Amino acid sequence: MNLDFSTITPYIPFMLEGIWVTIKFVSGALVFGFILGTLLALCKISSIKPLNWLAMVYTSIFRGTPLILQLMFFYLAIPQLTGYDISPFLSAVLAFGLNSAAYISEIIRAGIQAVDKGQTEAAMALGVPYNQLMRDIILPQALKNILPALMNEVITLTKESALVSTISVLDLMRRAQVVGADLYRNFEPLLFVGFIYWVMVFGLSSIGRMIERRLKVSDQS
Repeated sequence: MNLDFSTITPYIPFMLEGIWVTIKFVSGALVFGFILGTLLALCKISSIKPLNWLAMVYTSIFRGTPLILQLMFFYLAIPQLTGYDISPFLSAVLAFGLNSAAYISEIIRAGIQAVDKGQTEAAMALGVPYNQLMRDIILPQALKNILPALMNEVITLTKESALVSTISVLDLMRRAQVVGADLYRNFEPLLFVGFIYWVMVFGLSSIGRMIERRLKVSDQS
């Protein structure tokens, strides 16, 4: 085996900078995806049929096509149609945010429908407005129920973020490729970046478990 990790030592700061790029991209996509996913979930449980249909079609499209295709569509196809170039970073946030919204909408929809219907009926009998009912009663309980699924979506998005390297976003994966091309050695930088991804995912998993434990304690008290 011809391994020499000392060769990547000068490049470590360069690769570590990719952590911040990855965090910014994932955070932007998650916020966008969560807001849109919540709206889609409300459309899916709405009594207005056109909203149901639009939300289901949206989910079907983004869950039924490859994420890499959606990424390339925003980066390559949209500029062809509009004549305006979209930065790689913005293309990534849009593609991942819209894709994540489709999955988050299903998670939130399931969480809302898992809440006891008696609470909804009681609130409506007391004259509580629908917006207040969702904001103050249903959604807080639904979020407690779906927290593990939401954390799993965060972890999945963090790992899949490596796909943005295909459109030259200088994230962790892309920086490992740059170092590998410069050194003509790929094993060491890829292993180093893989370890960073593992640490990030392990940290997210630990945070998720900690939040779950606190919610259980608050429920028992």
